Amino acid sequence: MSGRRITPLLLTISSVVLLFLCMGLLCACSGDGAVSTESEGYKAVDGYYQITQAEAKELMDSEKDYIILDVRTEEEYREGHIENAILIPHTEIGQRAEKELKDKNQLILVYCRSGNRSKTASKILAELGYTNVMEFGGINSWAYGTIK
Repeated sequence: MSGRRITPLLLTISSVVLLFLCMGLLCACSGDGAVSTESEGYKAVDGYYQITQAEAKELMDSEKDYIILDVRTEEEYREGHIENAILIPHTEIGQRAEKELKDKNQLILVYCRSGNRSKTASKILAELGYTNVMEFGGINSWAYGTIK
C-alpha cells in the first residue's frame, strides 16, 4: 500500500481546527463600529447587550452620540426620568422606533422601572435591526439622579 492513510481521529482533529480558524476569521471580520462587544465585558442577549447601571453611566459620561431611551409609560416618565432621556413606551416601540430612532447603529441605552420592559423593548429594537442597543435595567435602582 503506497501513500498515507488518514485516520478518523486525524480527520476529526483537522476538522475541529479548521472550524475554530473559520470562526476566528468570521469574528474578526464582523466589526461594525458598535461601541460594545462581548470582549469588552458586555453580555449579549437576543441581539442586544445587558450592561450594569454603572457601565451605562460611564457610557453617558464618555460617549457623545447616544440616546437614552425610557420605555415606561408617559405618567411614569413625568414622575421622574434620567436627564436627556426620550420616551417611547415599550408598547409603542415597534411602531415608533424607525420614525424616531433614525440611526440603527447609534448607541441606545434603554431602561424602564425594574428592567422587564426594557428587555422586551431592547429585543424588539434588535429585531428591527438596531445594532448597538444596551439595556441597563430599571430606574428604581438608578443611583445617579433623575429630573422631573
